Amino acid sequence: MKNTTLAIQHLLAMYAGAILVPLIVGGAIGLSSTELTYLVAVDIFMCGVATLLQIVSNRFFGIGLPVVLGCTFTAVGPMIAIGGEYGVSAIYGAIIFSGIFVVLIAGVFGKLVRFFPPVVTGSVVTIIGLTLIPVAINDMGGGQGASDFGSLTNIALSFGTLIVILLIYRFATGFIRTISILLGILTGTVVAALMGNVNFAAVKEAGYFHMVEPFYFGLPTFEWSAVITMTLVALVSLVESSGVYFALSDMTGKEVKERDLSRGYRAEGIAVLLGGIFNAFPYTTYSQNVGLIQMTGVKSRRVIFITAIMLIGLGFLPKIAAFTTIIPTAVLGGAMIAMFGMVTTQGIKMLSKVIAEKPENSMIIACSVGMGLGVTVVPGLFAQLPTGIQLLTSNGIVAGSVTAIILNILFNMLPARNTDSVQTVPEQKAV
Repeated sequence: MKNTTLAIQHLLAMYAGAILVPLIVGGAIGLSSTELTYLVAVDIFMCGVATLLQIVSNRFFGIGLPVVLGCTFTAVGPMIAIGGEYGVSAIYGAIIFSGIFVVLIAGVFGKLVRFFPPVVTGSVVTIIGLTLIPVAINDMGGGQGASDFGSLTNIALSFGTLIVILLIYRFATGFIRTISILLGILTGTVVAALMGNVNFAAVKEAGYFHMVEPFYFGLPTFEWSAVITMTLVALVSLVESSGVYFALSDMTGKEVKERDLSRGYRAEGIAVLLGGIFNAFPYTTYSQNVGLIQMTGVKSRRVIFITAIMLIGLGFLPKIAAFTTIIPTAVLGGAMIAMFGMVTTQGIKMLSKVIAEKPENSMIIACSVGMGLGVTVVPGLFAQLPTGIQLLTSNGIVAGSVTAIILNILFNMLPARNTDSVQTVPEQKAV
C-alpha cells in the first residue's frame, strides 16, 4: 500500500506536464475533440511505456535507475511550427527519424556530448522557452482566432489560474508545491464550469476503453527541415537526461558508467521512436520526479514501476483522457505562462554559470538567441537563399541552435592563438 501511495505521488507530480503537451500541440494544430482525447490517452500510455524501458534494465537498453519519463516541453514549439507548415504527418516523420538517430548514436553520444556544453544547450532551451511565450499569451485570450478573444471572462480565468499557481508555489511546501500547476488548472476549470464555460460533450462521447493503434493520424512524411529540428531537440534532451542520470546516481549510490549511459540513451531513443509510431511525442526524463525522490527519500525502482503500470492503464481509458480536453483554453494559457516561463528560466540558469566562467560565451549566447528569435519573428529573412540553406534558416530554433554550435566550436574548441610565441622586434640601442 505504501508503494502504491508513493507511486500515485509520482504520477501526480508528472501528470500536468504529461497532459499539457498534447493539449497545447493538439489545440495549436487544430485537432478535433475526439482526436485530442486520443492524443492525451496515447501520450499517457507512452509515458508509462517509456518509463518501463528505462527501469527494466538489460544489456541493450535501460539505465536501471528510478527515473520517470514524460513528453518533453523542448519539443512543443518545434512540433507546432512543423505541424503548421507541413501538417501532422511531418511531425511524426520527424519524431520517428530522430528516435532512430538517437538509437544509432547512443553508444557514441558520450563523445558527441562535447559539442553540446551548457552554453549550447542553455541557449537552445532559452530560445525554445521564449518562442513558446506567444502561444501562451494567445491561449490566455481564448485561443488565436477565437470569437471571444481577449474577453473579460478569458482574462479573468487565465490570470486567476496563474494567481492560484503562484500562491500555491509561494506558500505551500513539499509535494503540494510540486503539483502547483496541476492544482491551478483544476481550480481554473472548476471555476469555469461554475460560470458555464466548460463543455462536457467530449466526456460524454468518449468510450470507457480503447486500444492504442499505430499511425492513428496517418502515415508519416519526412521533411528535412522538420527532421533536422526534431533531431536537434532529441540531442538537447539527451544532454538534459544525462544530468538527471548523474543526479539519481548520486542519490541512489549506484555508479553510472559509460555503458549504463549508452543503455539509457538507447532506451530514450526507443521511446521517441515508439512515440512517433503511435502518434505520441518525444520522451525525456522528468526532473520533477527526481525532486520528489529527494524529498521522500524513497529510491526504489518498484515505486516507479507501479507508476509506469498506472500510466499504461490510464492510457486505455479515453473517458479519463477526455476530462483533460474540457479544460478551457484560457485556463491552459494561464498555466502555460508559468510552465513556459520555467523553461526559459531553466535556460537562463544554465547560461548564468557559463557567462561567469568565460566572457566569450556571452557573445555565443547573444548571437544564437538573437538569431533564433529574429528568424521566428521575421521568417522571410532568408527566403531568397537556396533551398538547401533554408533547411537551417527557416526555423528559429534550428537557426539559433546551429549558430550556438558553430560559435561554440569557434570560441571554445579551436586552439587559441598563442600570443607568447609572437616575436617582437628587439629594441635598438641608441647610438
